Amino acid sequence: MANTYTQLYTHLVFAVKFRQALILPTFREETERYMTGILQHKKNKVLAIYLMPDHAHILIGQNPALALSDMVQVLKTETTNFIKEKKFTPFRFQWQEGFGAFSNSKNELDPVIRYILNQPGHHKKQTFKREYLALLNRYAIDFKPEYLFDFFDDNTDEDADPTGRK
Repeated sequence: MANTYTQLYTHLVFAVKFRQALILPTFREETERYMTGILQHKKNKVLAIYLMPDHAHILIGQNPALALSDMVQVLKTETTNFIKEKKFTPFRFQWQEGFGAFSNSKNELDPVIRYILNQPGHHKKQTFKREYLALLNRYAIDFKPEYLFDFFDDNTDEDADPTGRK
């Protein structure tokens, strides 16, 4: 009897609604562990995760039996409920709609893991908007600027043209 064999590595990126800095250091690691548990329960392998105050980066070995968009929706919904139930923030916590998903080969894993785990250092030099646009361009993903995350922290609209290319 034949089996299914896959090697699917996906770097996920998504943002807190209105890009509010609501993920505080006091509960960041606990929330990362909770998210890891959700993903593992869905038979994904978490290779790296880092929650910035206003966005998330996660690298997974993806379960091919699940639609990626369904899995991300479950992850966002369950994490939102977890943060609310734990009363980690007095503000309304919610993730923005949409996400970025970038596929990686096995030989790219170490650099992507280092990149994700070094998010605080990375964001001392670059805004999330510039980072996200760079990822879209690196992976040659066409996009319309009006359908990107809501970015309120900087004015880098000149970084993206309507075709998504620089």
